[in-house]
Amino acid sequence: MNAGWPVELHEGEVVLRPIRARDQREWQEVSRRNRDWLRRWEATVPPGPAGQAAGARPTYRQMVRFLRGEASAGRMLPFVVVHKGQLVGQLTVGGITWGSMCSANIGYWVDEEVAGRGIIPTAVALSVNYCFRTLGLHRIEVCIRPENGPSRRVVEKLGFRSEGIRPRYLHIDGDWRDHLVYALTDEEVPEGMLERWRALSSGRGTRN
Repeated sequence: MNAGWPVELHEGEVVLRPIRARDQREWQEVSRRNRDWLRRWEATVPPGPAGQAAGARPTYRQMVRFLRGEASAGRMLPFVVVHKGQLVGQLTVGGITWGSMCSANIGYWVDEEVAGRGIIPTAVALSVNYCFRTLGLHRIEVCIRPENGPSRRVVEKLGFRSEGIRPRYLHIDGDWRDHLVYALTDEEVPEGMLERWRALSSGRGTRN
């Protein structure tokens, strides 16, 4: 079981909290409005063997049931991103591995209407801080399509290192897509990721 879940993380007007079945209406409304905005970055299911059609996408409730099961098993932290009381996106810490690796990966999306306001950098900083300082993970990885400039700027601003490219890494928007790998270990952010982001937001940091 995951002793670090469920949890709510707060920084100013940004909140990360567990995704819930009762978020369905609000989540689906935000997802519907942003369908075109998100399609280029959204994971898809590849066709099966011999060109068999891909399976049907899960329903919202099936998705939440799966995410909650993974969270209970200690393999995932499935958050929604809330800004000023409104659901505006999703952030998932996935692939949590313990033992000699102690690592995880982060994926996220945000409503186009509030993009560029520092919401996702704040959410990433909150989740990284929690993973390093509370859960005791050692490494966080974020994989991003090279064409996704706004998402790349989020992790570059926070000081993630680029580790190169993974060719045809994930099935996105109907095909296998290359991804850039960004990573960070806890030793690289001794001041704490949230403290780093606060300094950057206030103009005291040195990163662009």
